[in-house]
Amino acid sequence: MTADVFQQTYGFTPEGVWAAPGRVNLIGEHTDYNDGFVLPFAIHQTTTAAVARRDDGLLRLHSSADPEGAVVELRVADLVPGGTDGWAAYPAGVVWALRDAGHPVTGADIHYDSTIPIAAGLSSSHALEVVTTLALSDLFGLDLPLWQLARLCQRAENVFVGAPTGIMDQTASACCVEGHALHLDTRDLSQRQIPLDLAAHGLRLLVFDTRVKHAHSEGGYGDRRRGCERAAAVLGVTALRDVPFGELDQALDRLRAEDAEGAQEAHDAQDAQRSQGTAGELTGLVRHIVTENHRVEQVVARLEAGDPRAIGPLLTAGHASLRDDFKVSCPELDLVVDTANAAGALGARMTGGGFGGSAIVLTDERTADHVTEAVLTAFATKSLTAPRVFTATPGAGARRLA
Repeated sequence: MTADVFQQTYGFTPEGVWAAPGRVNLIGEHTDYNDGFVLPFAIHQTTTAAVARRDDGLLRLHSSADPEGAVVELRVADLVPGGTDGWAAYPAGVVWALRDAGHPVTGADIHYDSTIPIAAGLSSSHALEVVTTLALSDLFGLDLPLWQLARLCQRAENVFVGAPTGIMDQTASACCVEGHALHLDTRDLSQRQIPLDLAAHGLRLLVFDTRVKHAHSEGGYGDRRRGCERAAAVLGVTALRDVPFGELDQALDRLRAEDAEGAQEAHDAQDAQRSQGTAGELTGLVRHIVTENHRVEQVVARLEAGDPRAIGPLLTAGHASLRDDFKVSCPELDLVVDTANAAGALGARMTGGGFGGSAIVLTDERTADHVTEAVLTAFATKSLTAPRVFTATPGAGARRLA
């Protein structure tokens, strides 16, 4: 289908078709830009791209998801950070990042299709970047390793699009293996594939897309990243990953002391503004990052021990931390988690950057329908739009289809 629409749009046959998946992050939220640990897996929903090279410096982009259906035409030589609006900024940013790294990309015609829900916290934008980079790497003979491909996608998003995301989502889309979760150290990009076959244990992982939209390039996400960087500077570490779990209380005491000192200085100067954004605001950020890294290690240990049922309470604890310490949840996400757990789920948490998007629910196979119905009823009772629900199983990473 993707190749057929390409031909209808551009009038000739593409050179190939590629796919990149969305992802569910099982545990490890907001830890990636703190050099921490994450545990995502690829889902079976993908973005596909039919692509052909051009040698005239023109980049033409078309997406079935664009309600206007127009072909976006850009000059490769004119691509600059902040110069492209809307969805086309993501693939355009990839082309810019490739050329900025010295790779001779001279243009392309691309058509996209996707089955990944947009703005659902399932990395639809990262799949768009990854599938574009993989296709161009193949067509232009760049032979980029998958980890390097992910780095280029991150640079495109950080610099060209202006979204301060970490490296997890791009790496998950590029590097995940079917039937496994990816244990990624985001500092050195070392990877371990952790077997994840929930069905073999009579379990199911449900994804509830609340349909509440979010945008990483706006406001809250960037504020928290900057807050984590400030906290690391106060604590004298390279990143919050370097604060040991066993020394968390001491770190929080140090932040509180810094806050008290800053508040006194502000009072002495009769300048209350100076006390804003100081360490008192940062304790929750630090507590979440340090405990979340610890939760990732605990989940990995339980999965490797063959006991996936035991990860449920860790998922719920992670959600409480994101809600109360990192403050990136929303009423709809909380409703999914609270309702599912009350209905007998083993555990639940929001997944993704937050401020909307999706929640995941771990449940016994035999109670999955009951839990689903309970959540749908709770949304209907509050006159909220019904969430989109599907079962997530670990799929393959980015690949060429044709």
